[in-house]
Amino acid sequence: MVRHRTASRPTPATPLTMVSHDQLRRSKAIQRHTGRTFHLATRLLPERVRYPTYVLYAFFRTADDVVDDPDPAPPAERRRELERLRAAALGEREPDDPVLEAFADLRERHDIPRAEVDAFVDSMLMDVEKRRYHTHDELSTYLRGSAAAVGHMMLEVMDPPRKEAARPHAAALGEAFQLTNFLRDVHEDVRDYDRIYLPERVLVEHGSSHDDVASLTPTDGFRAAVRDELARTEQLYHYGVEGVRYLPEGCQLPVLTAAVMYADQHRLVRQLDCDVLSTRPTLTMRRRLSLVARTWLRWQFGADPRSVFYRVTGLDAPDGVDERPSLRLSTSDALARSD
Repeated sequence: MVRHRTASRPTPATPLTMVSHDQLRRSKAIQRHTGRTFHLATRLLPERVRYPTYVLYAFFRTADDVVDDPDPAPPAERRRELERLRAAALGEREPDDPVLEAFADLRERHDIPRAEVDAFVDSMLMDVEKRRYHTHDELSTYLRGSAAAVGHMMLEVMDPPRKEAARPHAAALGEAFQLTNFLRDVHEDVRDYDRIYLPERVLVEHGSSHDDVASLTPTDGFRAAVRDELARTEQLYHYGVEGVRYLPEGCQLPVLTAAVMYADQHRLVRQLDCDVLSTRPTLTMRRRLSLVARTWLRWQFGADPRSVFYRVTGLDAPDGVDERPSLRLSTSDALARSD
């Protein structure tokens, strides 16, 4: 439960973001309780970026909670609520929530483009009714808002000197984080929300189907499809991590550490022989702290992001991924476009 302090007058704003201490406290609490891996990496960021990141994450979770409420309202009501959040976030209506008020202020101060907010909310609207994805093309549309837009907004807050050079890498890393979450949460997503993000064409390519996922049946074909998706996601990590060098110095290690912790979940998935239908792989806090320490130590001896990433995660670097990889890589998708 998030606890609010009663005050006779508004609490003062932080000097960096002009977000009140109550707003910041609530934003930080939301991140701490709902995104432990991301919260740990956020704590490593410099203060000028750390505080806005708490607010960004709290806004993302507020919208996500509308979609994934355990006792959901009818679709039309959830769509109206998301449009209300959009209007408040864009300053088109008075915010009635501390998180929305803080985000609206943050968006204006950091000049976050409206298009990124729109893309994010549009993806949340897709979650209201869309339960299945058939191709990577469809999933890419969703990821543009749910992941790439998040990377772009973080970039506006970090404000690197070579922002445009960093942008495609930030989007790729955001997508990699999201795809890792999808692979980790297959069981939870289908059990609690009847939602499957694994594209059906990939499953069919390996002799599996959405029906296998819905029935929580980890067939050999399902496991093979998960292996393919792990490899696909690791190509995005490879490209995304390369862009860490474009970030401000104080942001490089925290972002790299986040990438290491997210990607380490692939190790757990493989240890389960890719059976993410029977259980949800989860990093222990001890493992997270170990990854943070090892990443920091490697960083001290050679600040090459890719080298540190692969040394700590133990993953194999993919061959020939010098340009931004596309999700649209499966044979089945190629055949679908040629029909």
